Amino acid sequence: MTCQELSEVYELYTLGALEAEEKTEMEAHLARSCEVCTKGIANALVLNASLLSIVPEIAPPSRLKRRVMATVGVEKPGWGWVWALASGCLLILAMWLGYQERDRATQLEMARKQVLDVQAERDKLNQALAFLSEPDTQPASFGKGQTAPPRGYVFVHPRLGVMLIAQNLPPAGAGKIYQMWVIPKGGAPRPAGLFQAEGNRAVHMLNGPIDVATLGVIAVTLEPEAGSAAPTTTPIIAAPLS
Repeated sequence: MTCQELSEVYELYTLGALEAEEKTEMEAHLARSCEVCTKGIANALVLNASLLSIVPEIAPPSRLKRRVMATVGVEKPGWGWVWALASGCLLILAMWLGYQERDRATQLEMARKQVLDVQAERDKLNQALAFLSEPDTQPASFGKGQTAPPRGYVFVHPRLGVMLIAQNLPPAGAGKIYQMWVIPKGGAPRPAGLFQAEGNRAVHMLNGPIDVATLGVIAVTLEPEAGSAAPTTTPIIAAPLS
C-alpha cells in the first residue's frame, strides 16, 4: 500500500482497530522510517486524544449487549470479543459524531458572520445612496487632478450630516487609524469619527444634523487607534467647503 492509501487508516491504526493484514503492512511501512506515515500516525494520535477528551462517557444499557450478540447469531455468554467489537464501533461512532458537531458549529458561525458582513455592507450602501439622492446634499472635492495624494469627495447635508469618499489613502500603519474632523470657519477642529480603509479606499459618514453654513473644512488625519481629542498629525485630507 502507498502512503496515500495508508493515510486513510491512520486513526484506525492508533485505535487498534485495523485488520491483522493491514496492521502488519502499516507496521512494516513504519519500520522503513517513512517520514510521511510517521508524522501522520503522530497527528492521528493527537486527533484521537482530542476527540476522546470531548466525547462524554456513555454507559450503554445492559440489554444492548444481548441485542448486538443476537444480530450476529450468538445467544450464549462468553463471546467477549463481540462486545469488545461493538464497544469499539460505538466509540468510533461517538468520536465521529463529536467531530461532525464541532465542524458544523464552526461552519454555522462562519456563515453567520458572512451574512452579518453582507447585511452591514448593504445597509451602508443604502445609507450612502439615500444621502446622495437628497436635493440639499452639497459636494466638495479634494485632490482633484492629482494622482499621488488622496483624492475624492465630501458631501454635506444639513439634516443627514457628512459623508467622505476617499481613495489613494496612505497606509495607516500599525497602531494607527484615520480620524475625520469637522472644522468650523474660524473654529477649532471637532472629532467626527474613526475609520479604516479597505485597500487604499474608504467611505465614512458622520450622521446627524450639522450647520452647513458655518462649516469651513473637512479634514482627515492619522491618529492612535483610540483616537484623539485634537489632531496630532498634519492632515492627509483637507476639503474646504464654500
